[in-house]
Parts: sequence; structure tokens; C-alpha cells
Amino acid sequence: MEFRAEKKFLRVSPQKARLVLDLIKGSRVEDARNTLLFTKKRVAEHVGKLLQSALDNANFLATEKGLDVEIDNLYVKSAVANDGPRMKRIRPAPQGRAYRYQRRISHIELVLAERGKNGSVATVVGEEQASALAPAKKKRAVAKKKSVGKKAVAKK
Repeated sequence: MEFRAEKKFLRVSPQKARLVLDLIKGSRVEDARNTLLFTKKRVAEHVGKLLQSALDNANFLATEKGLDVEIDNLYVKSAVANDGPRMKRIRPAPQGRAYRYQRRISHIELVLAERGKNGSVATVVGEEQASALAPAKKKRAVAKKKSVGKKAVAKK
């Protein structure tokens, strides 16, 4: 099961946000919270709030919807910072000219998932996904059988 949280229109460039997000990708939620707490970047505070929001979403689904979710087994599956709209601004320049620059905005998405008891990632495959995967496996098996044939003798 995956739990998401998004923060849109954050006034920080996506490049700077990715520096912080790369620190917490793949780590346990508790380790990610500690990392964000001691990171000196300004965006780390916003990412910490977003991580808490995703954790609250997981907790809500565990209590209200009756899902069996171990909060201690959650980890950061993906953390992405995408471009938002850019604000075009003008800076005064010498001799009455003006230089244009852009203020960048980012959309940050955080996805938490649950690890299995042995440390492996827990995946749930529905009936629709299983039926969609079955024909693909058969096609690959048929393709392998066709490729097993006699090789043509090269002429000299």
C-alpha cells in the first residue's frame, strides 16, 4: 500500500529541493525525519511537514478505513520535485535597460510504502494486473522457443 502527500507551488527551485529529497529517498520514515531535522537547507522544513502529512495519511487509513498498516515499517519510496509555473521578473540594468529573470516554483510529491516483515518491499497484485501480466509472459516464452533453431552455415 502506498501513501502520498503533495505540496504545490512551493517558492523554491526544483533543483534545490532535489538536493534535500535525494537525502531521504529509500530511507525509513524515522531516519528521514532525523535527516530533515538536521539539514540546514530552507526547503528541509517544508519537506519535513510533507513527510508528516504523508505519515498522517497512512495513520488515517490505518485507523479509519481498517487497513493493516505498520507505521514502523514505512519507508520513503519516492520523492520527486517537479517544475511549477515560473514567475517572470525584471531587474533594472545599466543605461535604462532591463534584464529578465525567472523565479522558479516547484511541486513536491512524496510517496511512502510499507516494507515486508523480512525487509522486502510488500507488493499487492490485483486480479486485473495479474491477468494483464499473464499474456505478456506467454508471448516471451513463445518468442524464446522460436529463437532456438539451427544456425545457418556461413559461406566462405
